[in-house]
Amino acid sequence: MRHLIYFSNSAVTSGSALAHGELMKAGRIDIAIHSFIQGVFLSHDFRKDVKFHFIFYGQPDPPKHIEIQVTDELEISKKDIGNLIKKILYKYKEGEKTNPLPGCFVEKKSFLKVVDELAEQGNEIFILDKKGKDIREAKISDNCVFILGDHEGLPKKELKRLKQTATPVSIGPKTYFASQTIAVVNNELDRRGI
Repeated sequence: MRHLIYFSNSAVTSGSALAHGELMKAGRIDIAIHSFIQGVFLSHDFRKDVKFHFIFYGQPDPPKHIEIQVTDELEISKKDIGNLIKKILYKYKEGEKTNPLPGCFVEKKSFLKVVDELAEQGNEIFILDKKGKDIREAKISDNCVFILGDHEGLPKKELKRLKQTATPVSIGPKTYFASQTIAVVNNELDRRGI
């Protein structure tokens, strides 16, 4: 199973904050949407072997962890990802991991807690970092997690801790958009048959 974690320090954490459709003012949810599309959509198909994790630390109720794995039962289209995130956030129930739609979960959980749990399940953790080892040279297992941040990156404190246990990898010498980075990672894993 492939896990992709997208972290945002500013993405809003309630469905009502997305109700007016102003994605740029909702903590750059537009970046999260583009990243999700690159993470799970293929031409005329979906990646059903990918779990996409959003970790949002914006107001009014951080942190929120949203997990989505596309299933046959989940009705989804590229033009409606904002509404999907909004619906999932609306269905959040305090103190629970809620399953509002097929393959979709929401809970209040910190970034490091999500990463720690995935590591405890036997997943190999990678951080996308331009100073990391070239992804083409990295050994990557079938059960892998790739972590990246939005336009502001990952918080320094968490990043420092993650680098003690995770492997920093780079997709090349240029800095790409988060969504482009995910496309490159997926391509590399596809070529390896992971």
